[in-house]
Amino acid sequence: MALFWAVWFLITLPIRLIFWTLSLIGRVAGITIGFSLMVVGMALLAGPFFLIGFPMFLVGLFLTLRCLG
Repeated sequence: MALFWAVWFLITLPIRLIFWTLSLIGRVAGITIGFSLMVVGMALLAGPFFLIGFPMFLVGLFLTLRCLG
């Protein structure tokens, strides 16, 4: 039975590596977009667009935290 699991591990390894890489790329993209939204949201909060900046900052914050955890 151990031989079967070893062969199964070797067969599925490339597929798992591809999915892991895609997951990592997605998380990095989410962190980048979330951080950008936080920066733009804070810039808008400092100006006259308070009603646009605050929700944008919160969306960026939640997206960044979601991708980190």
